[in-house]
Amino acid sequence: MINVAKTDLPTLKEYNLYLRKIWKSRWLTNNGVLFQEFQMKLKNYLKVKYILPVSNGTLALQVAIKALDLKGEIITTPFTFAATTTSIIWENCTPIFADIDPVTFNINPLDVEKKITKKTSAILAVHVYGNPCAVEELEKIAKKHHIKIIYDAAHTFGVEYKNQSVLNYGDISTLSFHATKTFHTIEGGAIVTNSEKLYDKLKLLINFGIESEESVVLPGINAKMNEFQAAMGLCNLNKINDRIKKRKNIYTTYLSKLNKKYISFQNVSATKFNYTYMPVAFSSKNIRDDIFTKLLNNDIKARKYFYPLTNSFKFVNSDDNIKSETTIAKKVSDSILCLPIYSSLSFSTVAKIIKIVNSSFQFNT
Repeated sequence: MINVAKTDLPTLKEYNLYLRKIWKSRWLTNNGVLFQEFQMKLKNYLKVKYILPVSNGTLALQVAIKALDLKGEIITTPFTFAATTTSIIWENCTPIFADIDPVTFNINPLDVEKKITKKTSAILAVHVYGNPCAVEELEKIAKKHHIKIIYDAAHTFGVEYKNQSVLNYGDISTLSFHATKTFHTIEGGAIVTNSEKLYDKLKLLINFGIESEESVVLPGINAKMNEFQAAMGLCNLNKINDRIKKRKNIYTTYLSKLNKKYISFQNVSATKFNYTYMPVAFSSKNIRDDIFTKLLNNDIKARKYFYPLTNSFKFVNSDDNIKSETTIAKKVSDSILCLPIYSSLSFSTVAKIIKIVNSSFQFNT
């Protein structure tokens, strides 16, 4: 089976070099030596001011919301992974859904501003598939209405917008280093901010609020990254540029060979991209589902990602008015399919996928 993603791993020899250090020091977690090395190298690679690696991307979002003391309503997108929405709910806030742009697939700033009320405390926007949001417009809206802005940047490892890290926008950006991502630490994630004061608070929040052995100053949680995750991160950081280059070659092959008469692609604004996903949009849900099945019958697992919308989850919101106001997101969600893309994917397999997809249209026209 060819899956939509395949985890990149270092050689056992490479990973064991770091494991020997862990066995020698017996320092497994709590700001270990490898964690500190990883944090510094990550900061330099991503060109950010403050970065805090954590145990997973979902906790990164929850801690971000907690750190900003958010209450009431948070405006977000329904075209995202479940964790974006559930993190808001876990922190006792209410997700309010804005529609998306039909070509970027990102949250639409015009609809965001329409949804702002006296209860709004923040915008939680997503750089969908690593494609930068309309950050300038969103920042203006946040400033105008005196609200915070968090970017769910789970997919944006190494992505730049106007030749600077997209992570430098907003009050906080969060990353995911899950095993399926372009860059991973098995599980893991990170929180990025430009504020030293906020960074100091974040460090407390991810470690139970412990200031010293005899002082706990706020109600924190355990979101620390351990040494084994940091070791994997250090290994993968050494090879990330080569892996992104290979992904780019696959991405551009899809882009050039798939039939543009029947398929549309995401409009990407990044000046430096990571090619984490290969999303393609079809003209209808029926065609999307038919091609999904044909690929599956050929042992190729594409993914309807993101489908369904998070505002359709029964536990999220039963208000039909809110659902109906994200009509573009619904249309995109019903038509989207992410094709397999990973650094070790062979071009013969890519050619096979392209052939199956393109040949399907003679039966669907």
